[in-house]
Amino acid sequence: MTETVLIVGASGIVGSAAAEVMGEAGWTVLGLARNPPAQEGVVPVAADLQDPDGLMAALAPHRPTRVVLSTWMRRPTEAEMIRVNGAMVRNLLDALRPAGSVRHVALVTGLKHYLGPFEAYGKSAVPQTPFREEQGRLPVENFYYAQEDEVFAAARRDGFSWSVHRPHTVIGKAVGNAMNMGTTLAVYATLCRETGRPFRFPGSPMQWNGLTDMTDARLLARHLLWASTAPQGANQDFNVVNGDVFRWSWMWGRLAAWFGLEPAPFDGTIRPLEEQMEGDAPLWAEIATRHGLAEPDLDRLASPWHTDADLGRPIEVVTDMSKSRRLGFLDYQPTEDAFLDLFSRLRADRLIP
Repeated sequence: MTETVLIVGASGIVGSAAAEVMGEAGWTVLGLARNPPAQEGVVPVAADLQDPDGLMAALAPHRPTRVVLSTWMRRPTEAEMIRVNGAMVRNLLDALRPAGSVRHVALVTGLKHYLGPFEAYGKSAVPQTPFREEQGRLPVENFYYAQEDEVFAAARRDGFSWSVHRPHTVIGKAVGNAMNMGTTLAVYATLCRETGRPFRFPGSPMQWNGLTDMTDARLLARHLLWASTAPQGANQDFNVVNGDVFRWSWMWGRLAAWFGLEPAPFDGTIRPLEEQMEGDAPLWAEIATRHGLAEPDLDRLASPWHTDADLGRPIEVVTDMSKSRRLGFLDYQPTEDAFLDLFSRLRADRLIP
């Protein structure tokens, strides 16, 4: 039987990688968005997750067998995030119910499952690291939990299997994404090189000196494919990281070298990128014009608030992948290669000079 996957968020970091991997596997790929961009190998489905009737009409012609949920909507408070994001998942699964075609739903969340929402970072008890799936939920409001609950309820009702995927910071290529550390650091390094500013690590001493890990979007896409089809992946929650660990005190110099920069010494002072890059939009537009870049809008490339949230953490964040390994997913991706491969792709696509 030919598989058809509906990817919600197909133009994002995770969704675009999943579309590529699943398309290469021979699947028909549907990409749902309010205004879906043209993507090679992706059938666009224009719909708003907050419009149940419109969503039902847009999905009526399609019979997806697999669903990947890799999108969310940012709101000012966690309570509002819960209301909006939970409703979007519920609306989608309700709209897919009449066809009765869905056999598996894969939900992408993240390590805020263990850390709590951005506004609660470091303010409550944090489970011991490395994070393991058995640690369960924190006693705090979290929109990830609301998304999970909607998937679980629909799975019980409609008889499909599910998987939950919790990556650490995702490194991959996308324009207009709200959480994009790799491209944000590439833009920051370019600004430093073009202006002569020091390339300073913006985060905390804990992140500079402590161990951490990350997730390549391509590895996450392969994990989504595996869990959507392997019997042992059904009805399971999974951490998903590259498989290596590193310290930013080691990685920062590697990133600097790719851009031909000497990294500035780190003196333990937190210098958030949101402050360092404030007012840089006109400068980026000038750099884009000078080098013939494809995207002159700094806000569509860089998300310094998210990078600051990750690199400013006062706690160690390391993730255990044993559960996936035991069940048969053995892929591995060196994180340094994930960054440098991304930088090469950004340059090839004229997004950085």
